[in-house]
Formats: sequence, structure tokens, C-alpha cells
Amino acid sequence: MFGWVRRGFRRAYERVLDREIDDGPTHVAIIQDGNRRYARKNGDDAPDGHKAGAQTTENVLTWCEELGIEELTLYTFSTENFDRPDHEREPLFDLIEDKLYEFADADRVHESEVAVRAIGEVDMLPDRVRDAVDYAESRTADYDGFTLNIALAYGGRAELLGAARDVCRAVERGDLSPDEVDVSAVDRRLSRKPVRDVDLIIRPGGDERTSNFLPWHANGNEAAVYFCAPYWPEFSKVDFLRGIRTYESREQSWQRTRTERAVTLVRAVAEVELEDARTVAGRLREQLPSSGADEVSAELAKRTDETAD
Repeated sequence: MFGWVRRGFRRAYERVLDREIDDGPTHVAIIQDGNRRYARKNGDDAPDGHKAGAQTTENVLTWCEELGIEELTLYTFSTENFDRPDHEREPLFDLIEDKLYEFADADRVHESEVAVRAIGEVDMLPDRVRDAVDYAESRTADYDGFTLNIALAYGGRAELLGAARDVCRAVERGDLSPDEVDVSAVDRRLSRKPVRDVDLIIRPGGDERTSNFLPWHANGNEAAVYFCAPYWPEFSKVDFLRGIRTYESREQSWQRTRTERAVTLVRAVAEVELEDARTVAGRLREQLPSSGADEVSAELAKRTDETAD
């Protein structure tokens, strides 16, 4: 009886959270943490925890589709994971290989036009896993309905270091001038295909750290971060929706700060030269939500009236 009550309460809470969510993130990145601890808690071996976590991954793909999220990146295997013993590492490779082939052939993937991509130092992986990566990427290469990035043999520092070396080599060859080294030049060299800036990082499992995950795309975009206690196999839709709500709350706060800065800038410029203030206001309005743009316009109108008086 109590189980039925809990399930009913959870479904009701999901509906409440659903109603609270407005414009969610475009790109969510998840650190799939806690599989091994979940297995130990249940008296199982690590591979059992990873298999249970794979079902959560399936669920998250469904939730992303329901919420209109356009890109999902899953931290599946880090460069540090190579240090794990063979009896843990090899079954994990087996699971990754199987899931890549399964995704590549799944009806839902083709119906929703999901592009499956691997990011990271894929060449470090066993041949059989690389073959599965090639198969999944080639089968979904022409899709643009949704992007699923699977971070394999991934490390954020290694990613940045590799991009920096590529830039240096391009400059040395004369293919790139020093003046052309900008954000886009680095961005093009971070992965084989473009990755959107990350809006939200979610980490289950209780640890409050982002573990060298997508530093360029997340930190550079000041991504929101949501930490929660459940292990990855226990991660629920309620947990996911709470993460989305955290993003929206942070985004509203950030937009408020941007608007206040824009209004202050327009006020300061208008005190010196009204025409310059009009130019600045026009540029700022393009970068703000409609409510913020309205506040900038109101401040400019106020300064214009004061000058006329």
C-alpha cells in the first residue's frame, strides 16, 4: 500500500515540476556516477551496476525528447577509467559496444533522427569499441533532430591540450596566423564535429564536483550545475526535472544581472553623449530577453526626455 502511495506522490510531483518549467536548456551534460556503488549496495558486481545505469540512460533520452532538449552529452568513460582492473573495465567495454550498436539500429533513433557521436580520445579504446563507434556515427551521420554525444576516453584537460597543440601546429605551418587564433579556431579543434555550449551539468551519486568534464563548453558558458544524491541507476524523472528547474532559476538570475548591467551602461553613456547611448542601447537590446530590452528602452527614453527638458 505504501509503495502505491509513494508512486502516486511521485507522479503528482512530476506534474508539478513539469508545470513549473518554461524554457529549458538546449544542451544538458550528465556525469553518470554511482553505478559501482549502486551495485555494492545491492550485493552485486560492478558490471551489474553499469547495466542498471544503461536503463537510466534510455529513460533520460525519452525525457529529453519530451522537454525539447536538443543535445545530450553523457560522461560514459573517462581517461582515468583506464586505471580500473580488467575485470571491471572489460565488461564495461562490452556494454558500451553493445549499446552503441543497439542505439545505431534502434527505431526510435531513426524516427527521431538522433545523431550519435563520440567525443574524447577514441583511439585509446579497444578496436571492437572503435568499430562500434564508427558504426553508430555512420548510421546516424545525416541526422539533426537530436544530438547524443557519448564521452569515451574523455578528459577535459586532454581535450584543451590537444586543441592548443593543433592550433600551434597550424600556426607553425602557416595555415593559421596568430591574429586568427580566436574562440572559433579553438572550438573547431576540440572535437570531430561541433558541440553546443553546455547549459546544464547534472551529476548524481552525491559528489559535488564536475570532474574535468567539458571545461571549454561548460565553464566558458557559465553552465548551471545540479548535484543530487541518487546513484545513476536510481536517477529519476523527478531528479531530472529538478535539474532543469535549477537551470531555469540560474538563467533568470543571470538575465536579471545582465539587464541591470545594460541599464547602468546606457545611463552612464547617456550622461556624456545621447547619440552614443542610442547606439549602445540598440546593441544591448539584441542580446537581452524582451523584458530586459524593454527596460533598456525605458532608460533611454527617460534620458532622452531629461535632455529635452
